[in-house]
Amino acid sequence: MGEEVKNYDALTGMEDERAAEVKAEGTAPSIPSSSMAIDISLPLDQMKPRIVDLCKDLFKRWSFLDESCFSIETVSGGITNLLLKVSVRDDRGNSDSLTVRLYGPNTDMVIDRKRELQALPHLSAAGFGAKLLGIFGNGMVQSFIDARTLSPSDMSNPKIAFKIARQLRQFHKVAIPGSKEPQLWNDIFKFLDKAAALKFEESAKQVTYESISFQEIQAEINELKDLTDLLNAPVVFAHNDLLSGNLMLNDKEGKLYFIDFEYGSYSYRGYDIANHFNEYAGFDCDYSLYPDKDAQYRFFRSYLESDNPHEVSNKDLEALYVETNTFRLASHIYWALWALIQATVSPIDFDYIAYFLLRFQEYKKQKEGCFSLAQKHLSRSPSCNSSRRHGRPPSED
Repeated sequence: MGEEVKNYDALTGMEDERAAEVKAEGTAPSIPSSSMAIDISLPLDQMKPRIVDLCKDLFKRWSFLDESCFSIETVSGGITNLLLKVSVRDDRGNSDSLTVRLYGPNTDMVIDRKRELQALPHLSAAGFGAKLLGIFGNGMVQSFIDARTLSPSDMSNPKIAFKIARQLRQFHKVAIPGSKEPQLWNDIFKFLDKAAALKFEESAKQVTYESISFQEIQAEINELKDLTDLLNAPVVFAHNDLLSGNLMLNDKEGKLYFIDFEYGSYSYRGYDIANHFNEYAGFDCDYSLYPDKDAQYRFFRSYLESDNPHEVSNKDLEALYVETNTFRLASHIYWALWALIQATVSPIDFDYIAYFLLRFQEYKKQKEGCFSLAQKHLSRSPSCNSSRRHGRPPSED
């Protein structure tokens, strides 16, 4: 992982044989755990002694260090997590850094933590993201990455886009134990069920919420699922949240990192790419920044054949283009429903209902073009039509 990422064994004081545990595909090193939980609402100065106790509990080599040997600073406070950098200097002058990630309240409404923790050690063993060093009651400890977080505009930079595409292809090759069934539609239907049963305390929000037709949304989901099923899209272990905030770059070394795999699951290749392209819109949700066909083809060439991008066939490019731009719609529905759920549980000062409306409106705006693209492709590929259709029956509401 490079010098900037601290070694797992150095932090835990284990012997080098620990690395030998990562032998066969599907295995990963055991991870220290603690039953401690940290109150995320505490001010940093009150949180520090608890973080120090946590580190001492997880990493026995630090158990006798004084609290003054630890320094803590906030790295970021995102929508679902609080990320802290912990620096430790022992009495011999040796220093280490790691990150402590605290889960936000009620995030289990939208994140499957069991699935995340199952995947993390294997992704780490495969060289992706920060190394998982420990887990505790409401968070995890990971190695510190000395790199900057990308901005949305960075992602469209051709050199950076090449790195993202190449690394995404390798990410999609990682095998995670357990079921390989795609979870996208299962997750969307779970979100739909939760979103359709909300109650808002603020009357204005409740009025807006009551104007939403969940029967309409369900019908749209069923129609889109039926269409995407016909594409026979490859199933991979997907990141599912590859926005700029989850991409880090060490400019000096030119090394790119994928981080935060909490939404990761087996899903469709085209969905993961489309979701990334949607994030070109940035924090202002300017979807005119969605990459054009030429930019997408450059990305696809790098993804499919990073060493020989110009050898990718037009047939493969078109198939991935259609696949990606059909699943583009699923990304809008997924995050629209996610936003509605967050509107009732998140302490973040953000207009989630407005975000829901924006994403669902963008879905409607893009639907005709995306459906037409897929249907024309399918009409030229009769073999695709042998796929089974899987819909969800309309509700009886």
